Amino acid sequence: MSDAPILSVKNLTTSFLVDGRWKSVVRGVSFDVRQGETVAIVGESGSGKSVTSLSIMRLLAPMSSRIEGEIILNGRDLTKLTDKQMREIRGNEASMIFQEPMTSLNPIFTIGRQISEVLTRHKGMSKTDARAETVRLLEKVRIPNASSRFNEYPHQFSGGMRQRVMIAMALASKPKLLIADEPTTALDVTIQGQILDLIKILQEEEGMSVLFITHDMGVVAEIADRTIVMFRGEQVETGPTEDIFNRGQHPYTRALLSAVPKLGSMQNHKWPTRFPIVDMKTGTAEEPIEVSGTVAAEKAPVLKVKNLVTRFPIHSGLLSRQTGAVHAVEDISFDLFQGETLSLVGESGCGKSTTGRSIMRLVQPTSGEILLDGHDVLKLQPAELRSMRKSVQMIFQDPFSSLNPRMSVGTAISEPFIKHKLGTAKQAKEKTADLLEKVGLSADMASRYPHEFSGGQRQRIAIARALALDPKVIVADESVSALDVSIKAQVCNLLLDLQQSLNLAFLFISHDMAVVERVSHRVAVMYLGEIVEIGPRAAVFENPQHPYTKKLMSAVPVPDPARRGIRRGITNDELKSPVRKLDYRPPVRQYREVSEGHLVQVA
Repeated sequence: MSDAPILSVKNLTTSFLVDGRWKSVVRGVSFDVRQGETVAIVGESGSGKSVTSLSIMRLLAPMSSRIEGEIILNGRDLTKLTDKQMREIRGNEASMIFQEPMTSLNPIFTIGRQISEVLTRHKGMSKTDARAETVRLLEKVRIPNASSRFNEYPHQFSGGMRQRVMIAMALASKPKLLIADEPTTALDVTIQGQILDLIKILQEEEGMSVLFITHDMGVVAEIADRTIVMFRGEQVETGPTEDIFNRGQHPYTRALLSAVPKLGSMQNHKWPTRFPIVDMKTGTAEEPIEVSGTVAAEKAPVLKVKNLVTRFPIHSGLLSRQTGAVHAVEDISFDLFQGETLSLVGESGCGKSTTGRSIMRLVQPTSGEILLDGHDVLKLQPAELRSMRKSVQMIFQDPFSSLNPRMSVGTAISEPFIKHKLGTAKQAKEKTADLLEKVGLSADMASRYPHEFSGGQRQRIAIARALALDPKVIVADESVSALDVSIKAQVCNLLLDLQQSLNLAFLFISHDMAVVERVSHRVAVMYLGEIVEIGPRAAVFENPQHPYTKKLMSAVPVPDPARRGIRRGITNDELKSPVRKLDYRPPVRQYREVSEGHLVQVA
């Protein structure tokens, strides 16, 4: 590693034009990135980390943004270059990978053409040479059958494979600097591990410098040589990653680290445990408190799912005949008791969200039984179904898309109460005020609209709306996965507190293993539409038996810089396709009992 910086940022201040006045969102940021080094910028939403990266690449709208200070890349100050000169820099000397590859790739062009364009434009290659180099790049980022996938379109690739395509495109011109802005946030934990390993390996092979933007401290620990901590637009601490983690000085740094849930931290806890709430200004954290058990497992389950199958037909050909089916959920069974949290975990495409939607009858199951308080949900008529939904409610991942932007939050919360004719308008207003207080907001916020709230507050509003009908069961579908670490802790604590006070049963759907370990009584691991392992939380986490469960656990990034040299070993395995031909007959699965209530699918 050379001492000469590839990138030197000095006193960077970025402002945006708001209502005719300049408002600074990044103030006085300075750092260097040396050759072959990985520097991470870490902080929560609104800290200014992504604006910093966009400022370096000069990707902000010039009419409404202003960049001050120096951004020196290979001896040239990027703030003084023309737009044409910057276009030459981008891709050639510095490249960027964004969080969501589907929005960065053009859906109407093949991925081969999109990568080749970089080579013909920046390197002046012929089409033939560009094609050969593109195939080599796709092989380099471990895309199987690269030559045969050259002419495929972005929608034909999974999320992890699309991110690999973005990395191949970013590396096409052999840049000296790669800026990766939250490149793994939207990915499943096993795919995230593969992408992190891939970036490390390519960095070693190419001698490239990496500026890595993230809010995940586990990722920072695994990939960064040095770390910059940002808070409200300012750089509050900089240093070697090991020093930041072990000897962090700033209260916000310590708070950020304290708020990260760590896999394996529940070994001495019998019951689900509240997250330590951290004061982001002082860095102090309260001690975690166990939420005492209220599960009455000897009684009849409030929800009983038996041999549930949900398939989606695939039609093709001129006459649009059914040629196959997506086997989204395949013969799964479980019970859920009052006051209990059962978590469904697995990667995207494993069927966990479809299970939740099938229980709600938001999608129509193919066969099986769903018994809610003894009533078969699948046999209910429309009027009975509406009545059933008073007993089971759903919280979705993105509260902004599940709240009507034209409706005040008070109206949104009271609407189910009024629609189900549970009381007068005055009672609905009183109920709404009570629910807002219950979820940690104030009653006078009822007149505001969704855009006036933060992400965490919007999720609290969604929870309040789910509680409006006094349900017995709540299906929480990735309800905290989009939240910053400190907000995630607050919302999880809220759910645990509500469960204890209202005796709620939660079906908690998530891919975040550390959160699941903390909030669950029992855990079911799903793979390709099937439950491969189910049991008490301690049994599954402390004694995982199925190979897929072990794979999920080992892929979780651990916030420990001592693991920085570890390689998981890249494989090209992604979740296999659940698409089956019409004549497919699924095998009858057998389970063995490892310990009381801990069942594992026999291969």
